[in-house]
Amino acid sequence: MKKQERADRVLERLDQTYPQTPIPLDHSDPFTLLIAVLLSAQCTDKKVNEVTPALFAAGPTPQAMADLDEGTILHHIRQLGLAKTKARNVKKLAQILVAVHDGQVPASFEELEALPGVGHKTASVVMAQAFGVPAFPVDTHIHRLAQRWGLSSGDSVQRTEQDLKKLFPKDAWNKLHLQIIFYGREYCTARGCNGTTCPLCRELYPNRRKPVIHRKA
Repeated sequence: MKKQERADRVLERLDQTYPQTPIPLDHSDPFTLLIAVLLSAQCTDKKVNEVTPALFAAGPTPQAMADLDEGTILHHIRQLGLAKTKARNVKKLAQILVAVHDGQVPASFEELEALPGVGHKTASVVMAQAFGVPAFPVDTHIHRLAQRWGLSSGDSVQRTEQDLKKLFPKDAWNKLHLQIIFYGREYCTARGCNGTTCPLCRELYPNRRKPVIHRKA
């Protein structure tokens, strides 16, 4: 099976498996989505969803968040990894949104990536899910599965993103990146599948016997 055939098969199977793709991080608007994605670095979505209700109650808008003491923000997110750094970034980010962007989340990659704690993946999630702009955020699940499915070499997350964008139609990116994440959590997990176990790996590579050693992001 050629690479484009594998990509087409992946898209077909994931559309069947996950026709609906709810955003895993609880939020109510672009600002709360941005903060939730920032907080999710090196944390599970479940843990982030446990702490954000109280945080967003205290700081529901950029102005309200900017008015909070950094210590108050830290109090709400202290259960998360890198909590001190994240608290500092959330405070600074909110202040910049108020001072530079009239209290609004900017709808451009360049302006988002200029904010504290916001990298390309976070910006891509916000652009895709808050503003509907085609993007393909690559997390650890997507990076791993793209290698197992023979869709990318896995040299870097940047290379994986480029490869996937070439293989899949642009209008599928925003939904597909969530579908791959869901599948990576449910079926093709880091420990539960080595490239020979889950249904899609078996379908794409029926004769594969050796495990796939994937490169880390």
